[in-house]
Amino acid sequence: MKDSPLHTKSFEFALKIILISKKLHQNGEYVLSKQLLRSGTAIGALIKEAEFAQSTADYIHKFSIALKEANETFYWLELLFESTYLKRQDYTTETDLNKELISMLVSTIKTLKSKP
Repeated sequence: MKDSPLHTKSFEFALKIILISKKLHQNGEYVLSKQLLRSGTAIGALIKEAEFAQSTADYIHKFSIALKEANETFYWLELLFESTYLKRQDYTTETDLNKELISMLVSTIKTLKSKP
């Protein structure tokens, strides 16, 4: 079975977040890097978990939590950039992909809620 674009993008995003977190950790930043790692990888995990949702409401709920995690990840990326832990290139690349994931999640949730 072919993965959805949302699943593929969230997985790619998580891999990039792992690399950034690892780099931050190697440079002595432990607390914020763990926060970023937790929220940035949770997005894809929740999307994957939704594959076996028990109902449409459960499906929407999982995607809604993924959306919250994506929003939190945006906060950590912004904080790391503004505190100079994160370089502009990494920040720009990741926030662009994060915004794309947020848009896809919002669209999916709206579509699911509009179905009878």
